[in-house]
Amino acid sequence: MTKELWLNLPVKDVNRSKEFFTKLGFSFNTKHGNTDISACLIVGTKNIAVMLFAEHVFKSFTGTDIADTQKSAEILISFDAESKEEVDELAKKVEDAGGNLYHKPSEQQGWMYGCAFADLDGHRWNVLYMDMSKMPG
Repeated sequence: MTKELWLNLPVKDVNRSKEFFTKLGFSFNTKHGNTDISACLIVGTKNIAVMLFAEHVFKSFTGTDIADTQKSAEILISFDAESKEEVDELAKKVEDAGGNLYHKPSEQQGWMYGCAFADLDGHRWNVLYMDMSKMPG
């Protein structure tokens, strides 16, 4: 049975992407790629791995062209925050690090608070604080 999950994303410059995500407060698992062509971004307390691969390496794995993230979204990676303040802090870090905050922090559906951003390569990320006490039954 499946034990772990890795998401794989193509990036133009692995080192620049590592710098961006480090500024957001993410960490990296250096045992699973820490080179100019790959890096292992860790997301959350369950240590979900998001592998960042240089575009030519990613393309060799998939045998297809890289999606143009300026024209369409190929994925939306969502993760939770522990508070509204954490969402606000992350949104500021995204802008300071050069990301595109395309949905500013706001209330959503009466029980969620979040924002959405595109990283340096246009991959879309969604950050949500969920107040489960207000979740519709």
